[in-house]
Amino acid sequence: MPLKALAFDAYGTLFDVHSVIARCEALWPGHGATLSERWRTKQLEYTWQRTLMGRYENFERVTRDGLRYACDSLELDCDDARVAILLEEYRRLETFPEVPAAIDRLKDRKLAILSNGTPEMLAAVVRHNRLDSVLDAILSVDEVEIYKPAPPVYQLAVDRLGVDARQIGFVSSNGWDASGAKSFGFRTFWINRAGAPVERLGAAPDEILASLADLPALLD
Repeated sequence: MPLKALAFDAYGTLFDVHSVIARCEALWPGHGATLSERWRTKQLEYTWQRTLMGRYENFERVTRDGLRYACDSLELDCDDARVAILLEEYRRLETFPEVPAAIDRLKDRKLAILSNGTPEMLAAVVRHNRLDSVLDAILSVDEVEIYKPAPPVYQLAVDRLGVDARQIGFVSSNGWDASGAKSFGFRTFWINRAGAPVERLGAAPDEILASLADLPALLD
């Protein structure tokens, strides 16, 4: 079926979560890259673990707790001032280089972000990167208080965009997220920038792309 809408994961797909490395390095010299990697890993783990525990907290809280854990694991002093600085960086994450041009070529369809982020965090980073004028919706898991890859999250796109699941393309750089969306019923596009193997979750993505820049030509 032809795709009438595209829903994009935000963090790691449109916005580079590791664009915080420079600020991490400035705050803790010699630890920037390692801290960023551990922070992102723990941030994701906490979303899955809180979902399984039935103890939802929004993504800003999860992001803060993940940062504090990452600092503890590296024995870095993590005072409130430094935490506030890095949480603010999440509102100014940079897009990957190919994103603006790719989004511009895709805007003949309904476009949405479907993300773990809070509405405020997402609105800020979208404004920072001047993408607000091309998006039809910014959808946050806060509406259902459960994290991806739980099916109620993907249902948000169906309900808000008014499009059948089979006519929504879901785009993510996270293999587990692409598998979750495929299992739900979306046509999925995995942006595999790192050349990682396909997740063994029983729901492989429909298309594997090296960059978001490849998507417009594929859909055309």
